[in-house]
Amino acid sequence: MKEQPQGFFLPDLCQVKAVLFLVLVAELLAIVLALDNSGVRYFDWQGFALKSLFCQWVFLASAACLCQLRPCLSRLPLAWGAACSYLLIVGLAALLALLGQWLMAGGVLGGAWLPDGDQLLKTTLIAAVLAGIALRYFYLAQQLQQRQQAELQARIQALQSRIRPHFLFNSMNIIASLIAVKPQAAERAVEDLSALFRASLSDSTAATTLGDEIELCRSYARIEKNRLAERLQLQWQLDEVPMSLAMPSLVLQPLLENAIYHGIQNLAAGGTVTVAASYAQGQLTVTISNPFNTERAHTHGNKIALPNIEHRLKALFGEQASLLSEQTDNRYTVRLSYPVSLEDEL
Repeated sequence: MKEQPQGFFLPDLCQVKAVLFLVLVAELLAIVLALDNSGVRYFDWQGFALKSLFCQWVFLASAACLCQLRPCLSRLPLAWGAACSYLLIVGLAALLALLGQWLMAGGVLGGAWLPDGDQLLKTTLIAAVLAGIALRYFYLAQQLQQRQQAELQARIQALQSRIRPHFLFNSMNIIASLIAVKPQAAERAVEDLSALFRASLSDSTAATTLGDEIELCRSYARIEKNRLAERLQLQWQLDEVPMSLAMPSLVLQPLLENAIYHGIQNLAAGGTVTVAASYAQGQLTVTISNPFNTERAHTHGNKIALPNIEHRLKALFGEQASLLSEQTDNRYTVRLSYPVSLEDEL
């Protein structure tokens, strides 16, 4: 993904999607101007064609200039960057309007040709109003995006700081009981608990991989295995899935925690948690499934893990990302999916 200058309100107008949007807006503006001149009944198609050509000319020329100058404008103070962008658009519109009049007059240098001052002023004023509206819209959109990112970051931090006190106390008690009889197991439990705390306190924007997240899940499962013993069984189905695929931090471990806490812990006989992954056509899918007892299900909890993970996935990977859950035949399944390639980095 192309890195964009941070803190500047103008979008990247070099992208194809942005150019197509500008073409559509220019065409709509040409329709409005043509209707204003001739009305619906006597619609002037020739006049509409000329207005359409001019609007596309101004919009695409402005987009091309702002695309090339965006890195320089982003280094200026906000007021200066906005003013330069505004004057650039208005100046281009006036220059192209003057050039259009010259071409319509025959395009001959010299002679008695004089520009139509009224038409030139009208075009410049329309461009000035529309440029002001567009820049204001881009600024407000950027402010909204920043607020959404701040809210998302707060959600991520809330998820990362979410370590249940009971899990911590149980882990410490398990480690204390293992020190005398199984010192090596106690040492491994300390290392696993340290890995969980390290992930919880790390930068939420740091790049990580599927392999890192799977290893974090294994660390968590080993701690819970010391507590639940044979009641907890895990089945890993990860064959032929590249472990180097990019994945946001702390995505799988909360899902595995929910499967054990809400599923296995409530079953006297325990059960098997299945963690399966597949990768096909650039789409990574991870499924976590566990047995579930509806009569003894936990009804308390802050219930922020699944919504946070879904928000993070959609923020990073767009609408193609999903987090679905379903309960069938006393088994609860969560399916996480998002588009990613081996070359992608978060």
